[in-house]
Amino acid sequence: MRVGFLGPRATFTHLAVQSYFGEEIEQIAYSTIPQCIDAVAEGEIDLAVVPTENALEGSVNLTIDYLIHEQPLYIVGEIVSPIEQHFMVHPANKEAWRSVSRVYSHSHAIAQCHKFLHKSFKGITYDYATSTGAAAQYVKNNPEELVAAIANKLAAKEYGLEIVQPNIHDYHYNHTRFAIVHPTVDGKFPSKKLTAEKEKTTLMVTLPSDQSGALHQVLSAFTWRKLNLSKIESRPMKTGLGNYFFIIDIDMRVDEVLIPGSIAELEALGCGVKLLGTYEAYFIRQEIEEGV
Repeated sequence: MRVGFLGPRATFTHLAVQSYFGEEIEQIAYSTIPQCIDAVAEGEIDLAVVPTENALEGSVNLTIDYLIHEQPLYIVGEIVSPIEQHFMVHPANKEAWRSVSRVYSHSHAIAQCHKFLHKSFKGITYDYATSTGAAAQYVKNNPEELVAAIANKLAAKEYGLEIVQPNIHDYHYNHTRFAIVHPTVDGKFPSKKLTAEKEKTTLMVTLPSDQSGALHQVLSAFTWRKLNLSKIESRPMKTGLGNYFFIIDIDMRVDEVLIPGSIAELEALGCGVKLLGTYEAYFIRQEIEEGV
C-alpha cells in the first residue's frame, strides 16, 4: 500500500501515518496538501493523510476547500494526534541557541508557541515554512545560519537537530485531526496499531436560497432523530458573497434508517446534501516513542 502525506518526512502528518499504519506501507511525502490529494485522485497512491483541523487554530481551510471544489475524494478514516512542539537548532549552534536571529516553522506551529516566543524571543523574525518538517530540514541544511525550528521529536531525530527547549506549546491539550482520503466512500483501511474509538459521518449541506429558517430546519432534521452533531462549520461556496455550504459531523456511521432519513428530509426541504465519508476515528494518546 502506498500512502501519501504532507512532507517532507517528520511532519506531524508523517507522525500520524506512522502511528496509524506502521512501517509496513510505502510512505510518500508531498510538498503541499493539493499535491498529496491530487496523487490519490490520479491513482499514484492508494491513500492520502491530510490535516483538517487543529484544536487551537481551527480548520485547515485549504484541505476542506480542495476536497470540495477540486478533488471530491471521500474521508475513509480519521486520526487525532496530540501536538507537542519543541524548539530545536543545528548541533553546531547548540551553545548559541539563545541568540538565534530567526525562527522557522509552519504558521500554525509559531502561533501555538506564542507565549514562549514572546517571552524568550520578543521581536525576533518569524519565517513560515510549508510544514514543521520542512522547517527542520532547512535548519539541518543551513548550519551556518543561526536559525531555530519549531517541530516535533520525530523531526529532531530525522534531521539530527538538538532540542534545546522541549514542550514550548502554549496549551498542552492541543490536537490535530487528520483525514484519510480515498476515491471511494466504502474504502476500509483499519489501523493495525490503534483502536477505533469513535464512528463518524461527514456531510456537506447547501441551503435553499431565500428561505428563512433554513438552517434551523436542517438542525431539526438531526435533532428529533437524536443524532449528535459534533461539528457544524460554514465555508464559502466561492460563487459570491453570502453563499455558503456547511460541513456537518455526525457521531455515528451511516445506518439504514436515521441518517438516510435525515438526508431525505433535507433534500425535501430543498437542501443539497453530499456524503463526504462514513468512517472510524482513531486517537493517538502520545507522540510515538519508537526512536524519538
